[in-house]
Amino acid sequence: MELGMIGLGRMGANMSVRLLRAGHRVVGYDPRAESVQHLRDGGGLGAETLPQLSQQLSAPRAVWLMVPSGQPVDETIDALLPLLARNDVIIDGGNSYYRDSMRRAAKVAERGLHFLDVGTSGGIWGLTEGFSLMVGGKREVATRLSPILQALAPAPDRGWGYVGPSGAGHFVKMIHNGIEYGLMEAYAEGFELLRAKQQFHLDLPQIADIWRFGSVVRSWLLDLVARALHENPELEGIAAYVPDSGEGRWTLMEALELERPIPVIALSLDRRFRSRLENPFSDRLLAALRQQFGGHPVKHL
Repeated sequence: MELGMIGLGRMGANMSVRLLRAGHRVVGYDPRAESVQHLRDGGGLGAETLPQLSQQLSAPRAVWLMVPSGQPVDETIDALLPLLARNDVIIDGGNSYYRDSMRRAAKVAERGLHFLDVGTSGGIWGLTEGFSLMVGGKREVATRLSPILQALAPAPDRGWGYVGPSGAGHFVKMIHNGIEYGLMEAYAEGFELLRAKQQFHLDLPQIADIWRFGSVVRSWLLDLVARALHENPELEGIAAYVPDSGEGRWTLMEALELERPIPVIALSLDRRFRSRLENPFSDRLLAALRQQFGGHPVKHL
């Protein structure tokens, strides 16, 4: 099959390479000319403009978007609509909010086109390990594109699947990322305690390696913990500042709307917010209150 790929950042480029290796034809576009040239060097076809990309694809076309969530997705879809025809498919493989995907699917359908929202996990390791793909939209459209999905997944029969109507793919990916927040926080807190027990002189990389095999807490994330600690046991040069992609926030918003408790995910998101504060006002107020009611000393800057 053939696929148009818009957005040749690291994930988009890795996805293109997997498709090319599987014998699929890829036409790529990216605002950065060097990214387009890199695709050409790897055996793909490059486009300097979106019209060129559309012209190099045969109907019915399939165009996969790997662009930042929010306005860039809407702008790209608006630019594509006049270039595409009935039964063409637009696929959003980025981290879009699922309600936006539902809206975009309805808009695309008005033009006789199809829309798939594909929650995509795998990060920079997707090239070698394959991508986990959660597909939302019309089942028959997902079935039509199954050769593409199978080539991107870890194997044709695992790591990908049709999960429901428009919006479902990105909803499942949103919850996936919320769970990821909680798992990451649990590992971080556990290794913090191990490091604090200085009387045992614990070797954290060694412990991570022990847990990777046979342990009930083994996981790919733990594999990455071990890798990070072997490379930099004291994590020197890394600031205690943890960004978030927004999907943890969306997960919490959904939990509030559905009235379902998710304390671990909520607290892990709070912890990321806390990591970005230097000398938090709330902590200074706590110190000031203890001084006010008990005469306790405060530490001055």
